[in-house]
Amino acid sequence: MPDFAVNEADFDFDLPPERIAQHPARPRDAARLLRVAPTGLEDRVMRDLPALLAPGDVMVANDTRVIPAQLAARRGEARIGITLDRPLADGTWHALARNARRLRIGDRIVCDGGLSAEVRARNPDGGVILRFDRDGEAFAAALREAGALALPPYITRPDGPSAQDASDYQTIFAAREGAVAAPTAGLHFTPALLDAIAARGVARVTVTLHVGAGTFLPPRGADLARHRLHAERGEISPAAAAAINAARARGGRIVAIGTTTLRLLESAVNEAGDVLPFAGETDIFLRPGHVFRTADLLLTNFHLPRSTLFMLVAAFSGLARMRAAYAHAIAAGYRFYSYGDASLLTRA
Repeated sequence: MPDFAVNEADFDFDLPPERIAQHPARPRDAARLLRVAPTGLEDRVMRDLPALLAPGDVMVANDTRVIPAQLAARRGEARIGITLDRPLADGTWHALARNARRLRIGDRIVCDGGLSAEVRARNPDGGVILRFDRDGEAFAAALREAGALALPPYITRPDGPSAQDASDYQTIFAAREGAVAAPTAGLHFTPALLDAIAARGVARVTVTLHVGAGTFLPPRGADLARHRLHAERGEISPAAAAAINAARARGGRIVAIGTTTLRLLESAVNEAGDVLPFAGETDIFLRPGHVFRTADLLLTNFHLPRSTLFMLVAAFSGLARMRAAYAHAIAAGYRFYSYGDASLLTRA
């Protein structure tokens, strides 16, 4: 019988609250690393990663940069909480809104700090399309002044994100602004670790997937075939696609740094296994039954029970293997979620 599941309950497990990391490891490459392979489980640390890779492999990382996406706004006297989700091709933004029922098409909302926007459309899921009163660097500067990090709800910050979070919640690869949430597998890298990986003969390529607020939303209902992820904008340049394909042609493995990278690669691959240039949105949902054509290895953090990301790693390495790996990680004191430890998974 194939290792396949269709019900949300198949991806549940008990996680003690104390396993949820509230701060990252310091230095970043001191985080623990659980190697999950067909031969079994192996406890390592991130600094061991170069030894687990081989000359000729290509490491693919997400270079998105997290923006301060939470905005406090008002429409008249009504207070509206806005979380930017993703930029759209026409320059508008899809956003999630608390008290969205108070918004109507054509309404103008004013954010703390002076930034304002017009409501262009409403979505049934509580999302709205906003046209802000400025763009480009002027918009980025206003957002830095008015916005706050949209930290995941499981990171406890009663007084809001700290100045340290502004640094901690950004990866070493961050270059292109647009993410609401960090591609957290990238949080474990340091300059010294990247140097060691390069010295091992491993190439490095970056792609871009702007992680949206939908990454925190659980599936609704038990039938996973009906679940749809929020779309996210991504880009794989022709040069990046060529470098990935060349490494594979030489016999090297593709090492995806994070689930966001893997989702983008699987959105851009053809039936022959070639990664194609890509620029657009993807809502691909990787769950058991998906046939992977790109990454051979996946570096990723430990994910929430019943989450689409735990479903993704179960699809990649097998549900039974991942349930065993997570049980081991919990018993061995690994730290979970965005600021937690890492796992290196071999494709089943």
